[in-house]
Amino acid sequence: MTDKKQSLLRRCTDKLFGGIDMKWWKVIVLAVASAVITFIFLVIPIFENTSFYRMGVTFEAWILLAVFIMANCKKPLESALKTFVFFLISQPLIYLFQVPFSDMGWGLFMYYRYWFYWTLLTFPMAFVGWYIRKKNWLSLLILSPALIFLTFTYVNSFMFTFKHFPYQLVTGLFCLGQVLLYLYVFTPKLWMRLTGFLVPLAAVLIIALVTPEVETNVTTFLPDDQVLTEAAVVTNEDADIAKVSVNSTGENSTILIQAHKYGTTDFTVKDGAKEYKYTLEVYEDNEGHTQTKITRNN
Repeated sequence: MTDKKQSLLRRCTDKLFGGIDMKWWKVIVLAVASAVITFIFLVIPIFENTSFYRMGVTFEAWILLAVFIMANCKKPLESALKTFVFFLISQPLIYLFQVPFSDMGWGLFMYYRYWFYWTLLTFPMAFVGWYIRKKNWLSLLILSPALIFLTFTYVNSFMFTFKHFPYQLVTGLFCLGQVLLYLYVFTPKLWMRLTGFLVPLAAVLIIALVTPEVETNVTTFLPDDQVLTEAAVVTNEDADIAKVSVNSTGENSTILIQAHKYGTTDFTVKDGAKEYKYTLEVYEDNEGHTQTKITRNN
């Protein structure tokens, strides 16, 4: 990168993260605009199951907006108040805008509780977060939770994209871009940038290697609604993929699936003289959720 281009990039980032007078009216406009954009992503069908839909569900976009506000405040208390008010306005508005379009109506606000707790936490977090403006080792320390979260998200998004291209590609690029942006803007030394990038990445990769591919428990009915007795037992063909057991018997008989891997395996339910054979498929859907499907073999 030439000095001229680097200077232009530095001027742009310095303006966006420290060169704007974050007046109260700007905070309010930003909050309302963010709520409107999120509402659009949540209710228009074309955005369903896309990275844009995640703005109303996960944190990555809101981290960027919070950092933007904090970096443009002049004092820690100002940062805390304005970040808190930003979330206090934007999050309820997102739910309010959705009410006419949701089958739940006003009941949709039951999900706001989760965001309300995080809104309360933004006050102390933004007070401390203001010190990223110091642009030293303290900035790196304060940013580390966000860097870890964003690294975890972009690594998992890229892994998901590799299996289900192009799903979550935008999410992965967006989160990786944030990591690189924050390290460029708020850490002046190369060793800080390398530490901020490589340490979270190494931690996420190690965690991914030592944790199971899938770890989920599902209670469900058999596809043919078999009524099982107390004598029913399950024989698993490949317990490494999933272990199936009888969960309840009688009229509402259910089984418990403890899945550990993606894949297909067979299991047999023996109930006295009767025997039922099934195939279980454990897979990941286009939203990254683990799903199970059972089919009868005989």
